[in-house]
Parts: sequence; C-alpha cells; structure tokens
Amino acid sequence: MDTDRIGRRIAYWREHRGLTQSDFGRLMGQSRRWVQDIEGGQRQQDPRLSVLQRAADVLRIPLERLLSDPMPAPATTPLPPDVAALADSLHHPPPTSTHPVGLPNLRRRLAFCCQAWAACHYAATARDLPAVLADAHTAAADGSAEAATILSRAYQLAASLLYKYSRHACTPGVLAADRALAAAETSGDPVAIGASARRVARGLIHQQRHAAAVEYATVSARTLRPDLERGGTVGLSTLGMLYLVAAIGATGAGRTPAAVAAATGRLSEAEEVAARQGQEDADFTGFGPTNVALHEVDVLLRLDDAWAAVEATRRIEPGALAGMWRERRARHLVTTARAAALTRRRDDAICALLEAERLAPEEVHRPAVVAIVQDLLVLVPSPGADLRGLAERCGIPA
Repeated sequence: MDTDRIGRRIAYWREHRGLTQSDFGRLMGQSRRWVQDIEGGQRQQDPRLSVLQRAADVLRIPLERLLSDPMPAPATTPLPPDVAALADSLHHPPPTSTHPVGLPNLRRRLAFCCQAWAACHYAATARDLPAVLADAHTAAADGSAEAATILSRAYQLAASLLYKYSRHACTPGVLAADRALAAAETSGDPVAIGASARRVARGLIHQQRHAAAVEYATVSARTLRPDLERGGTVGLSTLGMLYLVAAIGATGAGRTPAAVAAATGRLSEAEEVAARQGQEDADFTGFGPTNVALHEVDVLLRLDDAWAAVEATRRIEPGALAGMWRERRARHLVTTARAAALTRRRDDAICALLEAERLAPEEVHRPAVVAIVQDLLVLVPSPGADLRGLAERCGIPA
C-alpha cells in the first residue's frame, strides 16, 4: 500500500471539506500529530483498512477515493463580474444620491431584486443592488425608520447573495450582514432585526464559527420571539428561519451525540413555528413545513448520514416542493445530488444536478456546486455526454 499517496489524498479531501488537521484528528479520535504523520506518509506501518474506512466516512467520500482514485485539480471559478462589483462596492463609502429618493419607488426596486434572487438571476440582482443601497442610505439619512428597514433588507439580500460564493466572497458577505443588523436596530423593526440576525449567524457559519452561530441564532430567536409572534406570518417566518440556521450551525462539529441533539432540537422548534404559520411564504424566506423538511435533509447530510438524507428527501411531497421558488428548489436538488453521490447513486446525482441547472444555471455554476461536478468526474469511471457537458458548462475540462 502506497502510504505516501494515501496521505496526500487524505490531506486533499480534508482541506476540500474545510477541516483543519486538529478537526480531522478529533473526528478520527486521534491527535494532530497522528494526522500530520499519516498525511506525510510517515507512519511506520500501513494504515489498517478499518482506519481508512473511518477516514473515508469522516471525509464523506467512498473508500476507493483514498485507495486509488486520482486527486482532481481544483477548478478555478472566479466571481461573476456583477457579483464582484457588488462585493467591491461594500468597501467604499456609499455615494450620496443627488436626486430625491421616494420610498415607494425604492421599495419597488428592492422587490425586483428580491424576485430576481428568488428566480436565481444572481447577476441581475448584483447589478441593481449597489444603486438600491446608495439610494437607501440617502433615504435613511433623515432618520426615517421605514427607510432604515429598506436599507437593512437591501443589505440582507446582499449578504445572502455573497454567501452563495462562499470563501470567494465571505468577507464582504459578513460586512453586509453586519450593516443590515445596524440598520435594522436603527429602524426598531423586530422582523428586520431577526432577519438580519439570521444573516449574521450565516456569516459565522461561513467563518467556521459554528458554536457561536448556534448560540447567536438561538438567543436571537428567544429574545425576539414575543415580538415576532405578534408580527403575524412574516414574524413567524423570521422566527422559524432563525431556528433553521441554528440547526445548520449545530452540525459544524460533525456527527456527535451533542450535535445531533442540538440540530434535532432546533429543527423541532422550527417545525412547531411552521405548524402555526402554515405553508404560506412570507418576505422571500420560503419558510413553512416544506422548508423545514428541506433543512432536515441538509442537516442529515451535514451530520454524515447521507442514507438518512436520501430517505428524508423521499418523504417530501413533490407538489409541495414544486410550489417553492426556484432558488430553494435548485438548492435542494444540489443537496440531493450530494447525498446521491455519497450513497453511490451517481446517475441520480447527475440527474439532480442537470435538473437544478435547467431550473437555475447560476445556482449550479457556483464554486461549491462545481466542486460536486468535479467529484463526479472522478467517481464515474466513464463519464457520459451529460456529465461531460455539465462539466464543460461549469468550466471544468472533461
């Protein structure tokens, strides 16, 4: 057994999953020095097959990836120009509008951006947001609470869009979330505060600060709950989404009894809120019983239980899923593809990605999804025309 090559494969997939050597060692029940030794090919004995199987399980890859499959070269996927321009605009003082800013017109422009986002037209959203943000700053300068709420919502949308591009735009995404929360607190609107807090928690997750994300989202939900419950459907949607982001954050330490209990508890709280609200969507959250079910699939996958994630997907009514906007449906199809790939159902994974691309090309061509396509190119011994075509459209030589 070539321990040097196996060590390099372990190092590659550990980094690909965003784990430090200490993280991986903890999940393996070993020390950081043990990880250093095995990745450097310095173990005196060949690692036992049971050890390699455990490593494959922790890294969420089939065992053969560690034994023989070549390591793919990472795809280089730069930020789309409009998204990069939005990110850059956050690092400069917002320009002052020279014309009067009417709030009704500003609300309509922001609603267009939200609708473009829900339809997965990310470039169009990013192209219009800087001007909306500039005019919202001007409108909020006179102390208007309504303008401050609009400003907060624009920054919330900017944060959500930038988080789509993960490490490529995490820093400006976090900056947008912080500004959203500051504007929401100025407005005094509990819905805006809760919605902004959710983006702040998401930023903590993207920074690998999972425990802080869980605590922040959970405390925010419990503190704001009385006001949000009085806010009707939109308030309940905001409350439920805070519990859902806490459930995602709870999976950050991997599959442990404490993580499973915490994630399950937050999902249960979200389910209780959804039962009160019903299926009605509000404020582009997509929150409701179906969205809770979709998050359950995501949580199970993040807790390294891909088989349970597949089963949870099968319990979701197709009609309920079809009623959701494209961004949420496409994102769920990507999650489904991940679960299928990890359970060796590679044709199903390819079909799910192709369906997601049909719905929302910009969702599938993001770096995080391109990495799944790249994985499938290695997993599938003889890629067919469908997979090769998808890879080419994602910028991967196939």
